[in-house]
Amino acid sequence: MADRPDVPREWVERLRDILGRFPSCEEESAWVGIRWRVGSSTVAHVFGGEDQLFRILFRSEPSEVLAFENLGPPYFKTEWGTNTVGLIIDDETDWDELTEMLTDSYCLQAPARLAEQVERPGD
Repeated sequence: MADRPDVPREWVERLRDILGRFPSCEEESAWVGIRWRVGSSTVAHVFGGEDQLFRILFRSEPSEVLAFENLGPPYFKTEWGTNTVGLIIDDETDWDELTEMLTDSYCLQAPARLAEQVERPGD
């Protein structure tokens, strides 16, 4: 079994900056990599794969899942949950776009009273 690389510290810090501004969004170690949760719901999970690529998983509106799947790389649909999608992170990642997707993921997973407190990118 191949080793999984650690997510570069710079990327983890960027994700902390994005996800850490959401109310009650907590960072924790996952079975591999790092995840952020609100209550018992996962908002995002970043990790290095055995193929040495880095992935971030997050939630999307069910109506958008097929779009992510059809976009192809760097996007993908996961087998974990009906609305869990992912993105390969690399040096070409559009962090503004990722911020929007993570904001949406948080708002889908958080209780309404917390989601209402979130400023959306571009607002």
